Amino acid sequence: MILEGKDLQNKNIIKNTKWQNQFQPAGVDLSLESIHEFLSAGVIDGDNSKRKLPEYKQLNWNEQDSIHLPQGAYKIIFNETVEIPKDHAAIARSRSSLLRCGASVQTAVWDPGYKGRSEAMLQISNKAGLTLYKDAKVAQLIFIKLQKEATNTYSGKYQGENI
Repeated sequence: MILEGKDLQNKNIIKNTKWQNQFQPAGVDLSLESIHEFLSAGVIDGDNSKRKLPEYKQLNWNEQDSIHLPQGAYKIIFNETVEIPKDHAAIARSRSSLLRCGASVQTAVWDPGYKGRSEAMLQISNKAGLTLYKDAKVAQLIFIKLQKEATNTYSGKYQGENI
């Protein structure tokens, strides 16, 4: 079962929304707080003992609160903070307008118990690039009700990130 946007709003699961129309019939739109350029390589292993995140550089919005990005991959941080209930998980999908511009947002699964202001990858495939404005709605977060409350909730490295 997918939670309706109005239920998310009523349960106060999402905070720091920027637009009146962010709550959708099947979730909530996520908007851009910041965009970061990758500066170095990352390292991923099986038990996280060698995990190393790349270095990033935050890109600046221009006087019109926009930025034109060339083709490539970027780290983005959303405005909204989430608190995933113990009996839900969440996934995000790119908004259709973003896809129609030749770009997509790639995310991981939001596990039960995760709290924070999430990060994702913005992939711009359009060789002409993409112009984005601060607070642009780029993804829709969908909450899926689990059959029962999770026995173990998220307790990883990213708990409480960007708050």
